[in-house]
Amino acid sequence: MRALALDIGDARIGIAASDLSGTLASPVKVLPAQEVLSCARSFRYIVEDYEPDVLVCGRPKTLSGEDGPQAQKVMEQGRKIGETLGLPVEFVDERLSSQEAKRILREEGYSEKSMRGRVDMIAASLFLQAWLDAHKE
Repeated sequence: MRALALDIGDARIGIAASDLSGTLASPVKVLPAQEVLSCARSFRYIVEDYEPDVLVCGRPKTLSGEDGPQAQKVMEQGRKIGETLGLPVEFVDERLSSQEAKRILREEGYSEKSMRGRVDMIAASLFLQAWLDAHKE
């Protein structure tokens, strides 16, 4: 089973995908949010390349574990994308995934400015990996 993950933000959406066995998550790309939300050609090409069976979207939660202020909006957007693509949608806690992504990129020598376009896809791969690990049989 292949999963495609979306880290939905206001400006950008990070995309990650699993391998065919559903074992390993990898960052794919960051696209402007509007391209993904409108299922523009750039996003459709990614969907066609990976042929996912499920869409996994990050669910913004507060540190106390409750839905954050963006959660409702992100969940509505995720459901709409899934509906448009004809895919089931699952939501996963994305707490601290962006901070962890920034830490990883800093360790690799990226500056704050140069990591801006990468953080979202790394964050998506981190919460997708957690989702994959939780769904191992």
